[in-house]
Amino acid sequence: MRKEEFFPDGTPIDDWFYDAEMPRIDKLGKQYVITDYGVNADGGVYTEKLQKLIDEAAKNGGGVIVVPKGTYCSGALFFKQGVHLCVQKGGVLLASDDVCDYPICQTRIEGESCTYLPAFINACGVDGFTLFGEGIIDGNGLRSWKAFWHRRKWNPNCTNKDEQRPRLVFISDSKNVTVAGLRMQNSPFWTNHIYKCSRVKYLGCDVFSPHSPVPAPSTDGLDIDVCTDVLVKNCRFEVSDDGIALKGGKGPWADTLPENGANERVLIEDCFFAPCCAILTCGSESIHNRNILVRRVEADGPSFALWLKMRPDTPQKYEYITFEEVNGFVGSYFYVNPWTQFFDLKGRKDIPMSYAENITMKNATCKCHCFFNVKADKSQYQLSNILLENISATTNDDGFTADNQEGFTLKNIQITEWK
Repeated sequence: MRKEEFFPDGTPIDDWFYDAEMPRIDKLGKQYVITDYGVNADGGVYTEKLQKLIDEAAKNGGGVIVVPKGTYCSGALFFKQGVHLCVQKGGVLLASDDVCDYPICQTRIEGESCTYLPAFINACGVDGFTLFGEGIIDGNGLRSWKAFWHRRKWNPNCTNKDEQRPRLVFISDSKNVTVAGLRMQNSPFWTNHIYKCSRVKYLGCDVFSPHSPVPAPSTDGLDIDVCTDVLVKNCRFEVSDDGIALKGGKGPWADTLPENGANERVLIEDCFFAPCCAILTCGSESIHNRNILVRRVEADGPSFALWLKMRPDTPQKYEYITFEEVNGFVGSYFYVNPWTQFFDLKGRKDIPMSYAENITMKNATCKCHCFFNVKADKSQYQLSNILLENISATTNDDGFTADNQEGFTLKNIQITEWK
């Protein structure tokens, strides 16, 4: 009998989180092998034929779009109820790098609902969507990365959206979603973005974007945006931005808008994080995160283990977050700072107060340049009931100052100088 476990606020972890079985293609209905429908591995862009096949499968009761061995190119694809995607071993589904292959639409990006580009793979309003296989979904992002940095030279204040770049995967308003086994790489923008979803599993995925020779800007591994019940298990992240980021909205009245909201009951376990910005980031577009559990994680190169981005133009509440057995090398283990990129109070006269509370980091061994990298700013945010316990840190700088420990409890913290 399994021992009962709990989220940080004492809510029991539901049985759903313990089912990490990989999808089986023979359980998902009729198989539509794309090469049987005129899609060839010849360098052509087959958006129209692939979308027609998805629509046909949906009309006929669903099934699996199968990408066999070979490289097949397409623009934006929109999956329908009952239609799944399997990229088999040796298969590559390659995104077109022509922005015109991504029709302008209403979508969600960077904490706002707006008109922008869809992703390469899209699913909206579906129940039971499965995206899986041993193959690769490749965002083909090099052209857009180079264009972004070129634009930044011309206008250092340009935003991420100014150089139009599609995401790799966007799943919204959906439930009972499984993404499993795939390598997802080279996204032009965010790699995986789930919005207003419930019961989503990422199992055994390998998420990658390069740091060099051209850094892949804002290619977060997984952005969780107003979602409940999310499991991320046995995944590997190596990206040129956040490994996993919790989103939910931004702006001075973001907490009053119906399109925004909280992330609740997120379990991240048995994962590996290579170089990226952070294992887990709260922000920079986030209003409420609760019951987040990160455990049994190994790191080799993230800039931060836990990063709390505190926006002075957005009311935020980060609560009941636990890191347990998060080990390895990171730049800073615990990082809290004001985040003012694209600051805009939109006419609001006061600075909305934010809160981080009931956060625990425990039972870990780490090596880092700075262990406790916390900037106190009582005019903007309050830190309370934060526990660091049973952590052995080898570090260049413990980071403790006279004014940055209020609200923290430190128990059995062993600091060894990094020589």
